[in-house]
Amino acid sequence: MKKYGENELRKMFLNFFESKDHLVMKSFSLVPHNDNSLLLINSGMAPLKPYFTGQEIPPSKRVATCQKCIRTGDIENVGKTARHATFFEMLGNFSFGDYFKKEAISWTWEFLTEVVGLDPDRLYPSVYVEDEEAFQIWNEHIGIEESRIFKLGKEDNYWEHGAGPCGPCSEVYYDRGEKYGCGSLDCTVGCECDRYIEVWNNVFTQFENDGNGNYQELEQKNIDTGMGLERLAAVVQDVESIFDIDTIEAIRNNVCKIANVTYKKDDLKDISIRLITDHIRSATFMISDGIMPSNEGRGYVLRRLIRRAARHGKLLGIDGKFLAGLSETVIIESKDGYPELDEKKNFIFKVLTQEEDKFNKTIDQGLTILEEMQDEMKKSGNKQLSGENAFKLYDTYGFPLDLTLEILEEKGFTIDEAGFNKAMEEQREKARNARKVTNYMGADATIYEEIDPSITSTFVGYDSLKHESEILVLTSESEIVEALTEGDVGTIFVAETPFYATSGGQTADVGIIKSLEGEFIVHDTVKMLGGKIGHIGRMKKGMLKVSDKVQLIVDENKRKAIGKNHSATHLLQKALRIVLGNHVEQAGSDVNADRLRFDFSHFSSLTKEEIENVERIVNEKIAEALPVETQIMKIEDAKKTGAMALFGEKYGEEVRVVKMGDFSTELCGGTHVENTGAISAFKIISETGVAAGVRRIEALSSNAVFEYYDNLENIIQKAAKIVKAAPNNLIEKLETFMSEYKALQSENESLKAKAAQDAMGDVMDQVVEIEGIKLLAVRVDDVDMNGLRDLGDQLKGKIGEGVIVIASAVGEKVNLIAMATEEAMKKGAHAGNLIKEIAGLVGGGGGGRPNMAQAGGKNPAGIDAAIQESIKVLRGQI
Repeated sequence: MKKYGENELRKMFLNFFESKDHLVMKSFSLVPHNDNSLLLINSGMAPLKPYFTGQEIPPSKRVATCQKCIRTGDIENVGKTARHATFFEMLGNFSFGDYFKKEAISWTWEFLTEVVGLDPDRLYPSVYVEDEEAFQIWNEHIGIEESRIFKLGKEDNYWEHGAGPCGPCSEVYYDRGEKYGCGSLDCTVGCECDRYIEVWNNVFTQFENDGNGNYQELEQKNIDTGMGLERLAAVVQDVESIFDIDTIEAIRNNVCKIANVTYKKDDLKDISIRLITDHIRSATFMISDGIMPSNEGRGYVLRRLIRRAARHGKLLGIDGKFLAGLSETVIIESKDGYPELDEKKNFIFKVLTQEEDKFNKTIDQGLTILEEMQDEMKKSGNKQLSGENAFKLYDTYGFPLDLTLEILEEKGFTIDEAGFNKAMEEQREKARNARKVTNYMGADATIYEEIDPSITSTFVGYDSLKHESEILVLTSESEIVEALTEGDVGTIFVAETPFYATSGGQTADVGIIKSLEGEFIVHDTVKMLGGKIGHIGRMKKGMLKVSDKVQLIVDENKRKAIGKNHSATHLLQKALRIVLGNHVEQAGSDVNADRLRFDFSHFSSLTKEEIENVERIVNEKIAEALPVETQIMKIEDAKKTGAMALFGEKYGEEVRVVKMGDFSTELCGGTHVENTGAISAFKIISETGVAAGVRRIEALSSNAVFEYYDNLENIIQKAAKIVKAAPNNLIEKLETFMSEYKALQSENESLKAKAAQDAMGDVMDQVVEIEGIKLLAVRVDDVDMNGLRDLGDQLKGKIGEGVIVIASAVGEKVNLIAMATEEAMKKGAHAGNLIKEIAGLVGGGGGGRPNMAQAGGKNPAGIDAAIQESIKVLRGQI
């Protein structure tokens, strides 16, 4: 048998199935597309799920792929064994309702024996114990003796995940010979040793499981077959493990060369060699697919792999950065099947080096601290690192929890993970409470301070809303990065931009930034220190990276709407000066696509006539279609023209002057219409005071004015319909209703007063005399505070001089009122103090003037006690 290389085997497989009328598709990205169930692509069929479920129509009923995959479920075992790996390639041929078991099994056998040249006598198929069809194909069609076909149970040879499509499997095992065996006499297929190794797995999707163990035959049956390329290469090349096949051995040997160590000489060093070899493969492929190191999601997986590899490099004694050099070996070995690796190699090297730099800055110090912590634990006999210390390593030295755990496990220690999580949450809470309002997605914008001060941006968007430029800097929400990928939130800085950044009262442009590889939605554009312009938003798809040439496209509709409102603001300022006087100066503005807001100096509210005059002047200038011209001139010359300065603008030696006919001239860096006629219409919707001597106008222009009137018209029509009137006599009808309402209200108040009097009855026999002052303290329920006041006035008239206290329970609430006449007050009675003393007994509080006070409460059960207490309080006042 010829010992084919891994790259040869990949080509052989794809070419073979292409000859069987399969569409050979390029490997999908490691980033799942429209599949939130996966963090990373972990199998050959995962990207094809929409074809199996029927959500999408496959490009062909027969497909073959070699799919790159990442699995990190057993990451702790990578390196410790020669079997485990995080990155692998999965060869697969797929049928979507086309061929089924006979063809799949036949082609499996043909490829393994005739194309690859494996010895047929060393191949052993397995079938699901109840799958007689597959058994007969192997036995009768292929010609395998019954004794060499292994019938296995559901656990081994049946594929299903809860409810949904499922079916039996048929695997093929290869006998690698006694040298790989365990020496047992009964060693055979299924043994845990490395002699019989599975090289192929056919999944026959032929049933639908309803989730309750009931299976129904599918009309459209599918084939999902897979074979690990690295495992096949190990068999073909007759080597001990995947770490010994040609492409991976080259990486492994380079690790040994850099570390100046020999493989298979030291078990602990072998762990580090295998781990680095595997992890650098994973990291290289992940970065090429646009995944960037971060602290969450797939970015965290990448960061974890890179940092584990970097740490094990130190364990091998490697000084300095080495990962980019190893990545070059990965690319050389794999670019035959994945040419994009070579195309993106400089970018991959840069990301690896940058991440290694970040880790190296803290790891040495962190390792020293961790050793000190271990010494302390040894002295105290404690085998568990506290959550607080684990968090300190994470927060201060960049040690992920799993890395700390890995280091400690080597020495027999554990971590208080619950304590770590608690410390993490406490830190997040502190950060949330301390966060200031900034212009960067609600987070502290300190990352911008780390950008090279020489980086600047130029605004080129006055005359064009599209422009091509180069990406200079990218940031995520927390760090400067080399790329942004789908779903990432971040900021893009370019050399030249048509996007207007918020300034001079004008809100920012929005839009998109895109290249052939990615698209970024711009939600905000912000001016930064040093002349930088940041485009803040989220990656919609693909990847953008530093040095990419990109198209920057401003949202034209929003820009035009903003321009109309901004030009209307200039006309408004001039109209206000004409109507109110030249004391009007701008004190702030906010211009966006929906409306404009203008703050100005003035000392009284505008009259209806003043507002109408301002509106009329602005609309006249709009109708005159004045040309809007801009000119760059020296600040001194601009001042000579009488140009007004806009609030908040800092002017250099040269300024931009915006002139609207002979009506308005202002210094302004914002964007405008070319002609005032484009504004169409102007409407003031509110005028208010915001500070001493400062007024605020909010207004609309263009289509927003028409929408405003449309909305008013709808309201009028609805109101007219409710009162059964035509819109033109709505006012007359409403006036009639109001007149009737007032009459009914007056009648209702009279009835309530009479009802209250009737409820109270004759209370004069309850009058008591205290030190010569009459006190009438009574209870009458279901009377509101207005009714109590009326009753109090009536009772005062009845008793002459004295004090009135009335309490009323209204549901679960209590109303209290106290009144004192002139003579009573002269003798010391004080209604406010009295009610303050007794209100607590009804679960409330209150107070008031000496002659009248009221209170509320929540405890009707305390009313009687409060009435009794009023006698004591009044006695104390006199």
